[in-house]
Amino acid sequence: MKTDRVIFYIATILFSGIMLFSVSMYLTQTEMIKGAFTAMGYPSYLVYPLAVAKLLGLFALWYPKFKTIKEWAYTAFFINVILAFFAHVMISDGEQLFSILAFVFLTASYIYYRRTSKQTIKN
Repeated sequence: MKTDRVIFYIATILFSGIMLFSVSMYLTQTEMIKGAFTAMGYPSYLVYPLAVAKLLGLFALWYPKFKTIKEWAYTAFFINVILAFFAHVMISDGEQLFSILAFVFLTASYIYYRRTSKQTIKN
């Protein structure tokens, strides 16, 4: 049980780091990110709402009382990471590494969140 929690926290911290880096880029390098969004075929007005959504999603992942909202946050992050991966692949810019890492960390975080929450219920 303790190992599961450690893996959950490590994976969630690493995923959160990638998302916070992404949000910081959205807010500090806005014009560059808007250009990247446009190059990928996404509207540039999504930059700020996506930054806010990522921050709210991270809050939901870390706040222990949001069980249902946490599931929705995981789902939204999965969709976001998958869309980011394929957007980078489609324009062949070679920037899909962070999407792959985010997917791996998010998957591990979710799996070990489910395992630790089931163990908590049994005890």
